[in-house]
Amino acid sequence: MTANDRAGNDDRQGHRRRLREKFLAAGLAGFHDYEVIELLLTLATPRRDCKAAAKAALQKFKSLPAVMEAPMEELCLVDGIGPKNVFGLKLIKAVADRYLEKRLMAGDPLNNSGDLFAFLCHAMGNKSQEEFRVIFLDAKNRPIAAETLFTGTLTASAVYPREVAAAALRHHAAAVIFAHNHPSGDCQPSPEDMALTRRLVQALNLLDIAVHEHIIIGHNAYFSFADQGMMAKIKRQIQHAENPL
Repeated sequence: MTANDRAGNDDRQGHRRRLREKFLAAGLAGFHDYEVIELLLTLATPRRDCKAAAKAALQKFKSLPAVMEAPMEELCLVDGIGPKNVFGLKLIKAVADRYLEKRLMAGDPLNNSGDLFAFLCHAMGNKSQEEFRVIFLDAKNRPIAAETLFTGTLTASAVYPREVAAAALRHHAAAVIFAHNHPSGDCQPSPEDMALTRRLVQALNLLDIAVHEHIIIGHNAYFSFADQGMMAKIKRQIQHAENPL
């Protein structure tokens, strides 16, 4: 190793040490998004400068959440990122997802849509394709499990009520909350979302399993069927159809 090589390595090690010390002193306050990505890339890249790769990833995917959600094969197309140092990005995302889910499951009974938003926004808010997730509740409205049941374009014909019902019975759920994301970022419900919700409420009603909520996740925003009175309206329409007199 030449003197220049040693000097370059010392500079990298000093820069990384300063990033670590900065984080330990004040968390992520004052960090640029590219520095967060850089810090994660260094976890599995002990001898390489990761700043340029971090900036390139942020430029390609436009935001920190989008970088964290990007598929491994797309991340590896960024100059300076490979299968080895992508480890840090994927590890921290997976750990955060599990932490938020465990925290949700260990929490108090769910009484409003805001209690769910942190978990759902992190888990689903920047997905590139739609996911349909169900949170299963016990008789006291305490979360007992969360499961992604369908992935892809979600229409009334693509989400099968029998599979949702089977999952609810498997978890011995007394009630459920539905959630899905809109990759476009617009969280307003579509006519298909309305039709899907109605079909699922009808199906689970036959099993005496309550549907408390359907939340649509956009980019840092959500739409709550319950908060907007739409869930109650759907239930009244179903009840009237079943008992017209």
